[in-house]
Formats: sequence, C-alpha cells, structure tokens
Amino acid sequence: MPLPLILGIGAAIAGAGGVVAGAYGGAKMGEANNTLKSAEKQHQSNINRFETTNELTSGMMDELGNLELDILKNFSSFSDTIEKIQNRPKFKEYNKNGIKLPKYDREELEKASVGATVILGALSGAALGTAGGFAASGVATSAVMAFGAASTGTAISSLSGVAATNATLAALGGGALKAGGGGMALGSTILGATAVGAALFVGGIIFAKSADKLAVQADTTYAEMKNAEKTINEICLYLNSLKDTASKYIQSLKKVRALYLENFAWISFTINDVHKTDWNMFTPEEKLATQNTVLLVGLLYKMCKVNLVIKADNDAEMNKINSEDVNVSIQQAEKIVEELN
Repeated sequence: MPLPLILGIGAAIAGAGGVVAGAYGGAKMGEANNTLKSAEKQHQSNINRFETTNELTSGMMDELGNLELDILKNFSSFSDTIEKIQNRPKFKEYNKNGIKLPKYDREELEKASVGATVILGALSGAALGTAGGFAASGVATSAVMAFGAASTGTAISSLSGVAATNATLAALGGGALKAGGGGMALGSTILGATAVGAALFVGGIIFAKSADKLAVQADTTYAEMKNAEKTINEICLYLNSLKDTASKYIQSLKKVRALYLENFAWISFTINDVHKTDWNMFTPEEKLATQNTVLLVGLLYKMCKVNLVIKADNDAEMNKINSEDVNVSIQQAEKIVEELN
C-alpha cells in the first residue's frame, strides 16, 4: 500500500477517534452540567426554606420577648399600688403542691421593670430576632442585667451573652454557621465549574479528558449540596420546634397575664380610685384579689426567668431547646390558674 494512502487512512482513523472522543466528552460534559444545575437549584431551594423558617421562628421569638418585656415593664404599677396599702400582711412565698413561687420583693420587681423599659427602648427599630434573643436567654434575668447597665451608664449593646444577639444565633450557637459555609462553598464550586466549562471546547481527546474532570467535580459539588441539605434540614427541624415551644409559652403567659390584670384592676380601683388603703378596711373579696395578684406576679416573674435555650458545651453544636423547664412552667401555670378561677 502506498505510503500516502497509509498516511491518509491513519489520519482518517485518528480523525474518527477524535470525533468519538469529542462525542464522549460532549455527553460527559452535558451530564456534568445537568448535575451542577440540579445541585445549584436544590441548594437554593434549601437556603430559601431555611430563610423562611428562620424568619417565622424569629418572629415568634420576638413576640414572646416583647410580651415578657411588657409584662415586666408594668410591674412598677403593681408595686407602686401595693406599697400604698397600710397594715398589709407580709406576702410570703408560695409553696404548694410542688410549686414554689418567690415572695413579694419590691426592689427586685422595680429592677426588672426599669430594665425591661430600657430594653424596650433599645429595641426600637432593631432587626428581626433581637427581642427573641432576650427571650432565648430569659427576659427577667436580662432585664435585671439591663437595669444594672443603665444605672452605671453602660450601653445596652454591651450586654454579654446570648441576650445581645438575635434569636437565631442565640438558639443555634456555632451550628448556625454550617448552613452559610456550605452555601458559599457550593457557590464558588459552581462558579469554578462554569469557568472550566468555557475552556473545554478544544475538541478531541483533550475535551474528553477535561469532561471527565468536570464530571468528578460536578459529583463532588452535588455531594457537598447533599451534606449542606442535611445540615439545613436539622436546623429547620430545630427552628420549627423552637417556634412551637415559643408559641405554647406565649399562650400560657397570656392566660396568666389576663387573670393577673383582672385581679389587679380590682385592687387598683379600690386603692387608687376609691382610696381605700387600710388593709383592715378591705373586704374579704378585696383581700383575696390582692393576695391573688401578688401570687400571679410571682408566677409571671418566674415564667419570665425561664430561658428557652440552653447553651451548648461547644460552638460546634447547636444549643438545646429548654423544653423541660418550659413544659414544667406551663404545667405549674395551668394548676395555679385553675386554683384561682
């Protein structure tokens, strides 16, 4: 066979090989591109789900935080009214049926009331979740801290601990960083893969080899997305549970506060409007209403001390929802409300 013909056949075979390799590379690249697009779409959906869940939970936590702060703020009116009663008995701590409530302490209630007022003032225009951060750490404790800060001229923003952050970070701790980290890593990987894709159109064997590399990179990206999805699922499950816990606590607090306001309205009218201030002149019903009001204030104050989350031992873990203390507090509240009704 003449040499030119051999060379021609060899060139044709080489060309055919290049076409086959190119077709293989094109198919591989198409699959990799679909994998990358699927990973990007799913990850964005996961991030959107996280953001929606976070917003709903933060809103519920804010509602709880503002409710508790409002309860504490109005304790000053209660203590001012009680202090006008002459010859009143000492209102001792409640200790019955396994439920123990603090005794009437004007100084402590004043600190909580002033501190709550300071916090509410500082929350004006604050970002979503800020009030919820105080609920997560126990509003009453935070309010007393704020009273101390205000009395020394310290800015409220300098308060340490979870009370100075938003509800999400207060609840999740260092675990919250995992979702964001996964998002950035995945985003850079997809951008990198897109840039690589533009350089692959060189044809033949080089195209096929580059497509193989892109396929590996696409599979790695998809695996990273699935890992991030697992973390986001855990966080969303946690946030939904926290939202439900906060919602239950809000309902319990509102029920107790309604009964408190009912009793307080009676004694406030008796003392501030009728100007009956001698305990010995009170009717049995007025005395009972006064005692019930003191009891309910103690209950509300104790409830506002409960922190909804317990800080994790290290920043790699999410904080724990304080379900046990919350449920005990709700059960005790139900017993006392039932007893007083």
